[in-house]
Amino acid sequence: MNAAPVPVIEMHGVSSRFGETVIHRDIDLVVPAGEILGLVGGSGSGKTTLLREMVGLLAPSAGSVRLFGQPVRHPDPLVQRAVRQRFGMLFQHGALFSALSVYDNIAFPLRELRCFDTATLRDLVLLKLAMVELEPQHGRLMPAELSGGMVKRVALARALALEPELLVLDEPTAGLDPDRSATFVRLIRTLQNELGFTVVMVTHDLDTLAGLATSVAALADQRIVAHGTPDEVLRVDHPFVRNFFRRELEAAAPQRKGH
Repeated sequence: MNAAPVPVIEMHGVSSRFGETVIHRDIDLVVPAGEILGLVGGSGSGKTTLLREMVGLLAPSAGSVRLFGQPVRHPDPLVQRAVRQRFGMLFQHGALFSALSVYDNIAFPLRELRCFDTATLRDLVLLKLAMVELEPQHGRLMPAELSGGMVKRVALARALALEPELLVLDEPTAGLDPDRSATFVRLIRTLQNELGFTVVMVTHDLDTLAGLATSVAALADQRIVAHGTPDEVLRVDHPFVRNFFRRELEAAAPQRKGH
């Protein structure tokens, strides 16, 4: 009998507090390979905190977090580094290095490996630019010269530089107008279909959620109050879920009445 595949992310009994302020209590969450999980919640619900705990950028106050079957904050630094090379992260505002060109921003994680010659490095950077539908000449630009949409694409190219198995997105379409947001969602969906990586994203945007997520986890009351497919979460009777998805519920109401 084949062993069950190891989940990409496993969180068990995770609690988070800052001083006397409790953010999460006893959160359990499992994300299997290939899933696109949308993490939603109200302001102050701790979405980004949970996202950072998933990948070891923050340590929870209690509970365990495993990434690819390994403790995300493994005591062996070599194991921890190997685990961290298996995910890429796109921060809310891109977090590009302002003093580096687009080319050098994308090359940065590749150079950290110290195993590519100059020609190979250049080929890899140009490949990543092409993946996010940018041209080679864009590599010469500085972050201050980029539009909001281009910042997102460059940040995505950098996040994908090491061909990660997990892509972590914090508000991927924040600051983009509706057209650029829709284009960026299509780009991520296309890349995920082609490369098969797992995605975990924090978003407050319903269109982004509808365009990408295969599952949704809703944070409220310091816990996950709903987790499942978008349709399953829509049926959960909780005030946050009703308010967050009101547009979808109202749009579906005439259809339900017609049956």
